[in-house]
Amino acid sequence: MFDDHLIFTPDMVDLSRSPLRNGIAEPTFVLGAFNPGLTRLGGGNLLLMVRVAEALRDPVKDDAVRAIRWTPERFVLDRYPIDSVTMDDPRFFSVKDRASRLIGLTSLSWLLPVELSPDAREVVAVHYDHAIAPSAEYEQYGIEDARISIVGGAWQMVSCGVSANRHCSVLRRSVDGLEYRPMGVVLDHQNKDMALFHGKVGDRFFALTRPLGESYIAPPPDSDFAGGPSINLAESPDALHWKPCDTGGIRARKGSKAARKVGGGTPPVLTPKGWLMLYHGVDHEGPIGAYRTFWALLDRDDPTRVLRVEDDDALIEADPSLTAALADRMYLSSPIIFTTGIADADDHYIVASGEADLACRISYIPKTRFA
Repeated sequence: MFDDHLIFTPDMVDLSRSPLRNGIAEPTFVLGAFNPGLTRLGGGNLLLMVRVAEALRDPVKDDAVRAIRWTPERFVLDRYPIDSVTMDDPRFFSVKDRASRLIGLTSLSWLLPVELSPDAREVVAVHYDHAIAPSAEYEQYGIEDARISIVGGAWQMVSCGVSANRHCSVLRRSVDGLEYRPMGVVLDHQNKDMALFHGKVGDRFFALTRPLGESYIAPPPDSDFAGGPSINLAESPDALHWKPCDTGGIRARKGSKAARKVGGGTPPVLTPKGWLMLYHGVDHEGPIGAYRTFWALLDRDDPTRVLRVEDDDALIEADPSLTAALADRMYLSSPIIFTTGIADADDHYIVASGEADLACRISYIPKTRFA
């Protein structure tokens, strides 16, 4: 029996080597080091692509709340009068009196490659020289939640770019799994959970997507589904130009532990029974809900055909014992596990998640669990 453990925590980040030192001289801290992409390198070691959310220790100064923003020259601080915002959540503030909801982030996220041993038991190296910072306007307020897939002979990494103009999906490619080259925006609508399949379907790239909106159409009253954000699919000839699939996907189901909303988790991997995908589902517990990890199987030749959905019992749940030593750094009260990476390890999968929006967790799931 394998045991889950935290492999990377906020206090393991050396902020003296942060890309934000280019322009930000004020004290900062790591709000979270979490939601890591996961891949296996050519030599056998694993690589976590950790999201580092770096925040100002004093976000409010001189009657203004401040947000960190990338510019081509350096990082700068934007100022919003304190009486023009509300600050009810430690992750963001909301601008008052706007027809559309506007939020500002209290941290800016960048990506830190962390190399692990083949069994994900120890950290081998932290590659600050390959850290990925915002590099274009569409990432001016940060880069979030990388997912890494090996497709077409290359490592394909999708992350979420955050800016005032768009909330988009951005692709980067690598020939070694460590150094990534930006390929630009691939989805231009608000989409936080794009993940490429670990391999092609026929001659096409496939990806999970989850477009978001301010409102959703209610399903029929007798439907099994609850409505709201759902997991969709898209296909592409080159991973750059995407067409949404006409059918298919995973939806929040009434009466399940994922009745509030669902979203993508790991890049789907091919098994003898079809494409295995781990995804997150949220219930109605508390203000933001409890986040859990569930799983589904998609047809190997037509991934829009959903063969099986397991959303009654969670595959992975938050474990407060793992973060007990970090109690003084906890900033969210809801139980949260957000799974973002998977790697094959013979008779089991090594799964990487963000625990409590705070640290990186490794789980070991026997393949027999998906029988």
